[in-house]
Amino acid sequence: MDISLQQVGYLYGKDTPFEKRALQGVDATIRSGSYAAIIGHTGSGKSTLLMHLNGLLKPSEGKIRIGDTVISADTKAKGLKDVRRHVGIVFQFPEHQLFEETVEKDIMFGPMNFGVPEEEARRRAHELIELLGLPPEVAQKSPFDLSGGQMRRVAIAGVLAFKPSVLVLDEPTAGLDPRGRQEIMELFHRLHVEEGLTTILVTHSMEDAARYAEHIIVMHGGRSVMSGTPQDVFGDEDKLSTYRLGLPRSVKFQRDIEKLIGRPLPGLALTEEQLAQAIVQAASEGEGH
Repeated sequence: MDISLQQVGYLYGKDTPFEKRALQGVDATIRSGSYAAIIGHTGSGKSTLLMHLNGLLKPSEGKIRIGDTVISADTKAKGLKDVRRHVGIVFQFPEHQLFEETVEKDIMFGPMNFGVPEEEARRRAHELIELLGLPPEVAQKSPFDLSGGQMRRVAIAGVLAFKPSVLVLDEPTAGLDPRGRQEIMELFHRLHVEEGLTTILVTHSMEDAARYAEHIIVMHGGRSVMSGTPQDVFGDEDKLSTYRLGLPRSVKFQRDIEKLIGRPLPGLALTEEQLAQAIVQAASEGEGH
């Protein structure tokens, strides 16, 4: 389902002495089935924005359209249930939200809360345990007896269990080692492709945004200040720097190599693999002269 934000603004503590503006005039469109990334430095508004995507927060101004549902300041809580069934959010450190006595029960909780029969919820739980690379025997274990990486996978399974069509990822690799980060990001990408999900990644990692996203939204000072393909966004280093954002490592290396050899490499290398290919191509072209 398409998601569009039209002049969305949000005030924390509205009409109180503690009123603080977090979002102002945000316009953005995320196409159904696409992989989008929302980037910005701390305090840019990206975390507040993500909480609008399933109605955890309602805009103080403007409106959000998620599929056929329009959310505004006047939307009643009853009208948000369908949105929350379709939009799943994996928050930072999702394992902190585990609470049931077994892994199976924890994964089943979400779909049963939305009216899925117990046996169907149990079937989904066991399918997800397998899909997420967990051994079958964890189903009857306490989630708190698992390793940190396994706990995170259980928490992710709990979000996937009610079969959302939109998956919002809030810094999903926080606290993981490099191997764990890569495994989780590759898992989400596989799910995005195989399940036809609309995926929205909220991240500080320019590398993850460059590698996985088809479309990037840049937040700064509570506003959406840039949007476009990774090539468009990371190709404008000067503009990014005004928003206190840097380039992915591969693009930084590319710029250093270009200075060293005195000419540009072909294309913009958004990943290490693309950089290696660009260097090989440049070398072969150089040999041909």
